[in-house]
Amino acid sequence: MSTRPKILLVEDTLPLAHTYQEYLRAQPYDITHVETGGDALDQIANGAPDMLLLDLELPDMNGMDILKHLSDNEIPIPVVVITAHGSIGIAVSAMQAGAKDFLVKPFSADRLRVTVANTIEAAQLAGIVAEYREEIDRDSFGDFVGRSLAMLNLYRILESAAPSDATVFITGESGTGKELCAQAIHQYSRRSRGQLVPINCGAIPAELMESELFGHVRGAFTGATSDRVGAVEAADGGTLFLDEIGEMKLDLQVKLLRFLQSQEFMRVGESKTRSVSTRIVCATNRDPQLEVREGRLREDLFYRLHVVPVSVPPLRTREDDPLILAEHFLREYSKEERKEFDGFSRDAAAAIVSYDWPGNVRELQNVVRNMVVMNPGGEVPAAMLPPQIASLAPGGGGLDGAAPQMASSLHAADTPGAIPAANVPDDIRPLEDMERDAIERAIELCDGNVRMAATYLEVSPATLYRKRAKWDETDPSSDPTTDLS
Repeated sequence: MSTRPKILLVEDTLPLAHTYQEYLRAQPYDITHVETGGDALDQIANGAPDMLLLDLELPDMNGMDILKHLSDNEIPIPVVVITAHGSIGIAVSAMQAGAKDFLVKPFSADRLRVTVANTIEAAQLAGIVAEYREEIDRDSFGDFVGRSLAMLNLYRILESAAPSDATVFITGESGTGKELCAQAIHQYSRRSRGQLVPINCGAIPAELMESELFGHVRGAFTGATSDRVGAVEAADGGTLFLDEIGEMKLDLQVKLLRFLQSQEFMRVGESKTRSVSTRIVCATNRDPQLEVREGRLREDLFYRLHVVPVSVPPLRTREDDPLILAEHFLREYSKEERKEFDGFSRDAAAAIVSYDWPGNVRELQNVVRNMVVMNPGGEVPAAMLPPQIASLAPGGGGLDGAAPQMASSLHAADTPGAIPAANVPDDIRPLEDMERDAIERAIELCDGNVRMAATYLEVSPATLYRKRAKWDETDPSSDPTTDLS
């Protein structure tokens, strides 16, 4: 199948059409020629070309009508219009209507080739940028919230793994969102119409675990007063999520391995073999290979489960995601509690992105929920946060709080050998002042978006939040309206 760019040439004067085609003959394009606007619209309806070379004067309509059709129907075809000498005003109107460039007759072969090449290249680059922006600007996937590089990488893995029926082995610290992984995999899989059945292997007594997993028949054991469907059967056509798989007893691991190999099982107390189609996703907050070495997880089961490994990153490695999540939870819990909060102050934002969050997302959820419940609303200052987090805000009692005073004493130039202030050349300014100007200028050029400015400055957004919060303490006139998104 050809991957050469497709060009639709709309020109009613045949000699000119043949000339243009000849100009482009040696170029890597597939060119289709039509003589009327109606034929052009038919061609576009049957499959949009990569570019349109459009004569504005056509026998059945004006080329501007075609441009309007493309605009009204949001058909993203780059258009180069062809117009006669003396009609440059019309060409400008065509550009305003969406054309990318124009050619004034007569034009040379080189002029046509350069214009076509530039237009196609620009369209291809725009497509790449749009795809990249869609990927980079993504701030959620399933029920996950975050747009750090670590999370974007996780989203890509989940998107690739979800359509398959391969077993997925999720690892990650407690509170990172391993169950959200399982939910996303199920949601974006072909099994999404079936059930996602979660089983916490560490929360069910060992003597009941086999029944929970495979079900039982009446009379199988004391208390079994009726038949019961187990998790593998309930998840038939769907997904079974085995959380904390390392907690499962070794004898049951053997039966799970047998099920994984055949998709067949027997209920407890029954001799009849049953078959299902159930996908397995498992998770653990431990090192699975260490569990294998120490004999708590069967090696053969591990390798049967460890087909698609997925690692959920801890919150401390997720750049400025803690603030994105905090803002998300603040909106969610404010709505639940029927309160109005106006976001986080700069010092609170700086503290949130500076804290290590050992309890990961679960800890952050609890902090925000407690704060919403215990406070009436308004802007959230650092003082509303728990002491161990609030202390990380600029001015919270650490070295950052002393920094402005220290800088002020240095600016006083009262150290031995310092140049008197009156003799300092105008072009020499304190490095701290130059840094502040550079940061504030970058934020201004990014329309107040701190994260975007941090990307261009090649620093962490947390660094900018901390610096700006510190400046606010010594400069009450600082603008507090900067977009923290």
